[in-house]
Amino acid sequence: MSYFSEILIVMDDYRPLKLILDILIAACLIGVIAFFWPVLSEEIRYSTDQMSNVKYVIGYEQLSTFEKPLSPANMDFSIIIPKIAAVAPIIDNVDPNDEYMYLPALKQGVAHVLGSALPGDKGNVYLFAHADDDFYDVQSYNAAFFLLGKLKSGDEIDIFFRHNQIKYTVDQVKIIEPSEVQYLSGSMEQKTLTIQTDYPPGLTSKRLIVTATEEETP
Repeated sequence: MSYFSEILIVMDDYRPLKLILDILIAACLIGVIAFFWPVLSEEIRYSTDQMSNVKYVIGYEQLSTFEKPLSPANMDFSIIIPKIAAVAPIIDNVDPNDEYMYLPALKQGVAHVLGSALPGDKGNVYLFAHADDDFYDVQSYNAAFFLLGKLKSGDEIDIFFRHNQIKYTVDQVKIIEPSEVQYLSGSMEQKTLTIQTDYPPGLTSKRLIVTATEEETP
């Protein structure tokens, strides 16, 4: 038997093992893609819109090819962020320390922290959009909140509350430690909004927060 024949026999012996290894690698890749698909799909959608010069506006009718309407989920308590095409109902008075309360709420929309201010009142309206346990089951109406990091100072956020539209202007976007809870209270003399999500998406090592100030209306 030649040297090359022996090599071929050895390769044949390892062929089933290689096949199993290839299957495991493919399964891992599919699992990673499936796990991060909510983030990937929103990133792809956002990038496509940017390249196509698509702009989202609040309304019910398509006004032009480059403007797409966003209508509120409801007029009682909901949020729209035009820049990232985020639309979701807001679930009122959710305890962020009670997972049996906040996990079901996050499957319905965005959670309003128990005890924080209500839109239109002085104080800080505190909302949170995701938690790690909810990442696997993220719904279409709140997947866009993974893009909160795209917001910049001056961007618009709209809250619909008790049939009123209240506009906020973004002040800052910041990554913080989970222990930094001072952003929860805010100033009691101003009308502010804070939105929190996990950072990076699906993990709980840090938090990404967006702070905004309510615009004065005539």
